[in-house]
Amino acid sequence: MRMHLEGNIVLRDRVVSGRVGFDSHIREIMPLPAVVERYILPGFIDGHVHGGGGADTMDGVAAIETLSRFHLRHGTTTILPTTITAPWSDVMNALRAVAEVCDRGLRDGPRIYGAHLEGPFVSPHKLGAQPPFTLEPTADHVTEAIGTGCVRVVTIAPELDHAPAAMKAFAQAGVRVSLGHTTTDHAGAERAICLVCAAGGTVGATHLFNAMSPIEGRRPGPVTALMCSDVAYGEMIFDTHHVHPASFRLAERVMGHRLLFVTDAMRGTGQPDGPSQLGGQDVLIRDGVVRLPDGTLAGSVLTLDQALRNAIDAGMSLPKAARLVSTNAATYLGLHDRGMIAPDLLADFTVLDDRFRVIEVWVNGKRRV
Repeated sequence: MRMHLEGNIVLRDRVVSGRVGFDSHIREIMPLPAVVERYILPGFIDGHVHGGGGADTMDGVAAIETLSRFHLRHGTTTILPTTITAPWSDVMNALRAVAEVCDRGLRDGPRIYGAHLEGPFVSPHKLGAQPPFTLEPTADHVTEAIGTGCVRVVTIAPELDHAPAAMKAFAQAGVRVSLGHTTTDHAGAERAICLVCAAGGTVGATHLFNAMSPIEGRRPGPVTALMCSDVAYGEMIFDTHHVHPASFRLAERVMGHRLLFVTDAMRGTGQPDGPSQLGGQDVLIRDGVVRLPDGTLAGSVLTLDQALRNAIDAGMSLPKAARLVSTNAATYLGLHDRGMIAPDLLADFTVLDDRFRVIEVWVNGKRRV
């Protein structure tokens, strides 16, 4: 049965008043002279999210379902539950749990596209808030991870032993290779980008600016290599704590469609201020910031609807902000069936009121929120 939504439709480059007709897919977009004061955006896509609503990816199937439903209420219609650095057996159990949820779907939730394997192939010298269970990306580890069938993005520090072969293997398996939690320099990042591209893969950056060397005049670091590349994408946690608005504006101006927002949200997202946990470590949430006892930033309590509002507050137009939470991630992940409001794409919508707060969420043409 065909459904309709009326409002201000946020297209890739403009906002138009009109009506969207859809079943499981978008069938028509009809302009109207005056409509109800609300905004219809493509459903949000979060490619890096550890938890939310008191649940964490590492806790298994039920927790993955809980965190996914939590982020659905904040406009996320496609999600990649994300691991953290942990003993390998725990990481594999988490990947198998994501694979199980992917296989059977989540009837009243968002689309579970697959997993982001953020740990353990990271530098022990750039852990950030990751627990100290790093591993080299050996051939056996890579084969086992790929064998789950659910890994869509992997974070790798390219300076690790076995990293070049691992990046090539992941790229050839269709997994996005994201450089992060790394001590590599500008030249090392450039070599990694070239290696992944030569293997036919797509390269990204795990939370650009964070857990990697900064940009300096004589030491440009990996950030410069990633931003100046014509092909590399970059995640950003834009809660305004991990990245300053001015740095965000710089990255957006240079990278354009290659920049995408993620939440990096932890289990305490949506919970009151106070103690919580990340990867078995005690953390403290205070005024929207998560820190380890030593003061290190520890993930976030961000949701994508708040990231969109932050982008608008930083001077982005609504169409640009919508691309940051949806379109650009779809392009990065190769999801050509979603990420925009256009005929024949999936009917995944996030509807906002005039203050850009979520009031409805639709997945596959069915209202979920």
